[in-house]
Amino acid sequence: MQVVSRFDPGDDGLAAKSKDLLCLLLQHGMRPFSARQFWHGHVTCTALIFHPKEHRTLMIHHHRLRQWLLPGGHVEKSDKSLDAAAAREAEEETHVKIDHRHTPFLAGIDVHGIPPRQHEPYHLHHDLVWCFRAASDRCEATTEAPKLMWAREKDWEKLELTPSIRRSIGRASARIAAGGKRG
Repeated sequence: MQVVSRFDPGDDGLAAKSKDLLCLLLQHGMRPFSARQFWHGHVTCTALIFHPKEHRTLMIHHHRLRQWLLPGGHVEKSDKSLDAAAAREAEEETHVKIDHRHTPFLAGIDVHGIPPRQHEPYHLHHDLVWCFRAASDRCEATTEAPKLMWAREKDWEKLELTPSIRRSIGRASARIAAGGKRG
């Protein structure tokens, strides 16, 4: 709860709304980290991973949602922390290696709807976007992420990145440029 309450969305109204919704979920949700809690949704973690040398971000084409997103997913009981959940998901989906010399930081909060499928109703993901740096540019497609790329800002329109992803990348870039904790 402290990590979320300390997050400063600045003038990003969507991130402020998402922060408020996530705080309410954490305060009042029965099992906010359970992937089986659909009413009110559940917490997920996403990895915003910067290329080790260039200003590019690792993007995946999500196998089910059929859109370009950051890698990420559900929190598991074995995850030692929320940023560890994001790193694990990214490594599973893309085989990217995270550079652990850089301390991850919360770069965004986004609450968004997930369409129904099989035995899951429509529900919300209260997503924490964690910033990392890759140890190398090596990564590979998987069944969960059949296409991936290191995207530059000029690629964002073509990839149809959501405003929340664009703002999270911008927020993380500004923090790194200002000399804050590096991702």
